[in-house]
Amino acid sequence: MSDTTRVPGIARLLHDLAEETLDLVKAELRLTRIEVTRSIEAIGLGTAFLATACVLAMLGVLSLLAGIVLLVGDQWLPADRYWLAALIVMVITAVTGVVIAKRGFSLLAPRNVLPVETAKTLKEDTQWLKRQLTSSATSS
Repeated sequence: MSDTTRVPGIARLLHDLAEETLDLVKAELRLTRIEVTRSIEAIGLGTAFLATACVLAMLGVLSLLAGIVLLVGDQWLPADRYWLAALIVMVITAVTGVVIAKRGFSLLAPRNVLPVETAKTLKEDTQWLKRQLTSSATSS
């Protein structure tokens, strides 16, 4: 085989490698866009849960204050138990707020926000490209 017949073959291989690399980069960009979109959606949902938890916690504090006020007021009216109802509502809203806050924080955890799959496939693609370049260089 002469040098003139090998050059077009090598040029074609390098051209194919460049096209495949471009396709791979485009696919990685699509994957990154999908992962970033998912991360933004998770941040939005987590923020909504935390906002709801804050509202419920505030309602719990208001119920506690109402319970204290009614408790003090009930000292003069021992037969009425309005304070107990207010304290029960406070406990229920506080527990609900804690549950929702935990859910919101779990959605905002770094493992749910970072594009882990993209980083993993980029490493794999880099290794693949190095193998391709090494095998092209050794076959020349």
